[in-house]
Amino acid sequence: MASTDLQLDWLRAFVAVVDAGSLTAAAPLVHRSQSALSMQLKKLEDAIGRPVLSRGPRLLELTPSGHELLGYARRVLALHDEAVAALRGPALTGRVTLGVPDDYAVAYLAPVLRSFAARHAGVELTLVCEQSTLLIPKLQRGELDLAVVTRDRPQRGTFLFHEPLVWVGAAQHEAWRREPLPIAIYEPGSRARRDALAALAAHGRAHRIVYNSSSLPGHVAAVESGLAIAALTRCSVPPGLQVLGERHGLPALPAMDVAALRSKASSGSPAVDALHEQLIQTLRRPGLN
Repeated sequence: MASTDLQLDWLRAFVAVVDAGSLTAAAPLVHRSQSALSMQLKKLEDAIGRPVLSRGPRLLELTPSGHELLGYARRVLALHDEAVAALRGPALTGRVTLGVPDDYAVAYLAPVLRSFAARHAGVELTLVCEQSTLLIPKLQRGELDLAVVTRDRPQRGTFLFHEPLVWVGAAQHEAWRREPLPIAIYEPGSRARRDALAALAAHGRAHRIVYNSSSLPGHVAAVESGLAIAALTRCSVPPGLQVLGERHGLPALPAMDVAALRSKASSGSPAVDALHEQLIQTLRRPGLN
């Protein structure tokens, strides 16, 4: 008879897939290959005797049994992490201020912060969501302890992963057919702005800026209304918008280098040390530098 014990690795895999929305996105979070993650989920479902996930129109979705299991899984993992932290030594205390752009916060930070908070409940976290062009100077001035940003120059911080930059439009408006091309663009100094304008210039595509802002929701609104197309990080593209490419007369865009940065002023802080390590362990994709 098969064992009904629910191993921690299976539960951690299950929670990671729920938080990330797919096997592909969850695999680096638990440092497993996609096939190994799938096998852990299969073992979990075999032990329970019922499926916990089903494939929806876009992403994996929880079954009724999955919904029931999720709360228990989170509590089991939180208690396990609390026990490990207690046995390792005195609980961490202090404050950490973390900066991150909106798109990276929504797509990548939830599992990092949830795991950190479970292990270090005595640390007060403050999250500052702004564009990388604002976060980097703030970190240099010591106003932030840590930041996850798009690199503005090579070798800055600890490299985590490449984030694709893509053109996005609303299918019902077909703004990409207009001449000159109407574009929504990020603020001066941003890497996304610089790369998007350079790609259009190299492609010889006439364009005009009709919306200029550091606001991601503003860019999405401009695209959804048919005012313009925009260059967005792939992780921030909402389901209702279309990713555009060469068949729409648009040039390919380079990927963004995403890195973790730490302020000099935070040196010697065990709380900052712990979150910095958590960011790198969770978000850094193997085989990249």
